[in-house]
Amino acid sequence: MTEPSHAVFLSYASQDAEAAQRICDALLAAGIEVWFDQSELRGGDAWDAAIRRQIRSCGLFIPVISANADARTEGYFRLEWKLAVDRSHLMASDRAFLLPVVIDDLTESDARVPDRFRELQWMSALDGKAPQELVETVQRLLETTAAGRSGLAPETGRSQPSHAGSSIAPNAGDTVEQSIAVLPFTASPTRMVGRLAELAALETRLTQAISGRPQLCL
Repeated sequence: MTEPSHAVFLSYASQDAEAAQRICDALLAAGIEVWFDQSELRGGDAWDAAIRRQIRSCGLFIPVISANADARTEGYFRLEWKLAVDRSHLMASDRAFLLPVVIDDLTESDARVPDRFRELQWMSALDGKAPQELVETVQRLLETTAAGRSGLAPETGRSQPSHAGSSIAPNAGDTVEQSIAVLPFTASPTRMVGRLAELAALETRLTQAISGRPQLCL
């Protein structure tokens, strides 16, 4: 899969070219890369392939929504919107990719836009005059996307088992039993001599009982 770029793709109806250009200029002034098709004559396989490739790889997709676009029942920009929505369905739910921008007083409820657009927070740029809030939002979303691409930071502080087997630590009782089982028997020399004397006395008593001689009590 192609790695997404830091570029913003601006999608608009041809009637809104001037407003889209103003949005583009504001983003460019902030150092943001913008993919903005300025060709008056759209069409052709090469052009279509380039547009599809840019939508597949852009970092953020901005559909410019307006009464002009709403009045168009057909238009290549509607295909661009569909391609962007299709790509968003492949993304994690918390991945920011679509940022609808309305440039007039058209309301969300009245606009003929993909349902996916209605699920998102729209921003306003009347006549294409992008407020600072819009520019900062674009910058933040691109930074978030870039951070997401770098992957999660390695986990730290997690203890690793020193050998194969269960990673569940034994409880206190298990530890005590395990210690008793593996510790070798140890005894002092004095205790060992006493045990030997007791065994010798027991042997003597057994021998006397067998021979029938009475045991002398000293």
